[in-house]
Amino acid sequence: MIRLKTLAGPLVAALLLAACSSEEPSPAAGSKGTVKIDVHAWVGYEAQAAVLAYLLEHELGYKVNMRSEKEDQSWKDFETGKVDVIVESWGHNDWKKEFIEQKKVALSAGLTGNKGIIGWYVPEWMAKKYPDITDYRNLNKYAPLFRTEKTGNAGQILDGDPTFVTNDEALVKNLGLNFKVVYSGSEAALIKAAQFATKNRTPLLMYFYEPQWLFTKVKLVKIALPPYAVGCDDDPAKVACDYPPYLIDKIVSKRFAETGGRAYELVRNFTWTNDDQNAVASAMINEKMKAEQAAKQWVEENKIVWKDWIPR
Repeated sequence: MIRLKTLAGPLVAALLLAACSSEEPSPAAGSKGTVKIDVHAWVGYEAQAAVLAYLLEHELGYKVNMRSEKEDQSWKDFETGKVDVIVESWGHNDWKKEFIEQKKVALSAGLTGNKGIIGWYVPEWMAKKYPDITDYRNLNKYAPLFRTEKTGNAGQILDGDPTFVTNDEALVKNLGLNFKVVYSGSEAALIKAAQFATKNRTPLLMYFYEPQWLFTKVKLVKIALPPYAVGCDDDPAKVACDYPPYLIDKIVSKRFAETGGRAYELVRNFTWTNDDQNAVASAMINEKMKAEQAAKQWVEENKIVWKDWIPR
């Protein structure tokens, strides 16, 4: 009897070990797994991605892979499994219809808390010097001020990256404006143009948006376009109204929502303000911090904001 008992011990242990090893490991267990976050080409997005990555790594123990990618490619890669999270989506109803409703490879993980605004802006000095310039109906009168080598006799509206959400070419055509849209190519180029125009008092009409740290440093005034009404932008070719207010949301792959465990819960729980985002973005740009350093600083100073994001 004693010998049988002695043999049974290791046998039972081996059987238990085999049973446990045959189970599918949970993404939220052990090494926690890897979260793939795409980073899009504006600093506010990068700031938010950095804070989420910092919390995933330091509070929950996940590994985070960050990839710089164009917005359209990120949405496509929900199908290929190359991305788990887009941390900031501005509208994109066409992509939502394709990838969320039709292909069912992605879904919204809730609002970021940011209030998004897109529009046309001029430096404050221009609004003071030409008080009626902020009404779109008067822009043709001032078009000569905005002429450049690229636009000839038309005025210039400076846009950012062509992949950004923009109706500007349609607006120029449908509102009968003597202007031409020129793409600067990046957010950084827009910021540089705004800073130069403010410092040197040179004319500038530009596409821009909030939240954006630049508004804490440079005074810009928004142009009043025809008021937005629900449905006025349904046909991209016929848009003749202002941009809608954007309730910005987070988009995740369906696979991540189903298997991401506490990582997915953190992404879903994340919500902050324009001021929060601008604080991190400003540290990155104006204090020359790396994104992870700026995120660490914000996390250390704002536990009261993020503590409830952490899954129980």
